[in-house]
Amino acid sequence: MTDTGQEASAWVADNWDPELTVGEWWQRLADAGYSHPTLPEAAGGRGYDRSGNVAVRKAIAAGGAVGPPTGLGMMLAAPTIAKNGTPDQIERMVKPILNGQHAWCQLFSEPNAGSDLASIQTSAIRDGDEFVVNGQKVWTSGGKIADKGMLIARTDASKPKHRGITYFSFDMHQSGVDVRPLTEMTGRAIFNEVFIDDARVAADDLIGDDGDGWRVANDTLMFERMSLGANPVPLTSCAPGTVAKNLERRVGGLMDRGRSGEDGVPSPNLALWQRLVDRAREDGLLDDPLLRQKLVDFWSLAEVNRLTAMRGRSKGASPASPNISKLMMSELFRKGSELGATVLGADAMLHEDEGLNSLVQELMLFSPGPSIYGGTDQIQRNIIGERALGLQREPGPDKDTPFTELAKN
Repeated sequence: MTDTGQEASAWVADNWDPELTVGEWWQRLADAGYSHPTLPEAAGGRGYDRSGNVAVRKAIAAGGAVGPPTGLGMMLAAPTIAKNGTPDQIERMVKPILNGQHAWCQLFSEPNAGSDLASIQTSAIRDGDEFVVNGQKVWTSGGKIADKGMLIARTDASKPKHRGITYFSFDMHQSGVDVRPLTEMTGRAIFNEVFIDDARVAADDLIGDDGDGWRVANDTLMFERMSLGANPVPLTSCAPGTVAKNLERRVGGLMDRGRSGEDGVPSPNLALWQRLVDRAREDGLLDDPLLRQKLVDFWSLAEVNRLTAMRGRSKGASPASPNISKLMMSELFRKGSELGATVLGADAMLHEDEGLNSLVQELMLFSPGPSIYGGTDQIQRNIIGERALGLQREPGPDKDTPFTELAKN
C-alpha cells in the first residue's frame, strides 16, 4: 500500500462512524480533502493524481465506509469551477458540492443543438447585475434533483457562434424553470427537458469571462469524457442535494447500489465481467471457444481503456485522449451488452427486479446511450481527426460568420 493509501486508511479508521448522518459524513470527507482528492488544495481537494485518487477510494472501500457524493457536481462542475472560477466562486460553489449540499445538472444540449453544441439558441440578456435567461434544454441528466445547473447561453448573437456564448452557475429553484422527465426504454427517467422562461442569473455567477463560455464548456466536456472513459473503484453512495433528501439519512443504512451506477446507469466494468465468468462457469459454458473469445475481448478492452485513461491524465498526453476514452467506453457498453446476452441466453429476455439478469437487461436497453451522450461517437472521431491527426476540418461556413447570419433549424 502506498503512503497515500496508508494515510487515507488511517483517516477512515479514525473517522468512519455508521451512526452519522450522510451529511455529517460527507462534511468530514470534504474537510479532509477526501471528497474530491484530485482537485487543487485551494478548491478543497488534495491535488492528487489518478493513482492517489484510486488509493483513497480503495481505502474508503476497504474501511467499509460510504463514498463521497455522486453526480455531475462532483464529476463536472467542481473541476470546471476550480479551473475557471474566482476564489469567491470556488468558495461559494465548490464547497457545497464536496459536502453534498448541492446537486448539479448540465444545461448544455438543446433540441437544435446537440452534436453541434455551439448552435445553442438559449439567450441570456444583461439586465443590470443580472442576466435574463430564456430557452429550452434537453437530455439534462439529474435535472429533477438539481439545485444548480451548468448553463451555457448566448449573450451576444452578433458574434460568431463559438464566441458569443457565456457559462453560468444557474439556480434551478426559481420561478420560470420547468423540469420535465424523459422516460427511457429502461423505464427510468435519467434525462429531462428544461424550459426556462425569464429566469435570472447573477452576473457574479458567470464562470470565466462574458463571451468565453465555449472555452469553459470545453473544459467541462473534457472532464466528462475523461470520467466516462475511466474505471474508478466503485463505492456505495447516494444522490446529493436538497431535493434527493438523503442528507439526514443514517449513513450506515445506505444500501449498496451494486445493481447499477448513479441514477440507474449500469456499469460495464470488470466486476460485471467477473460475475459473467462465474455464471458461465456455473452453467458449464466456459468450454465454448466463441464465448471464451468474447470474454477475453471484453477484459482486454476494459484494461486498455483503464490504461488509456491513466495515460490521458499524464503530462504530454494527446489532446484527443479524453475522446479516445469516450469512444472506448461506448464500445464497452456494446460489448458488455453482447457478452451478457451470450452468457444468459434466452434468460436475458426474462424480467427480474434484481440480480445479474436484471443488470444485463438494463445494460442491453441502456447500451445505445453512451454512443450519444457526452458527444456522439461521430463527433469524437471528428475531434480526433482534426485536433490530433491534423486532418482537414469538415466543410462549413467561415468561422467568423456572425451567429445571426447562420442558417437555423
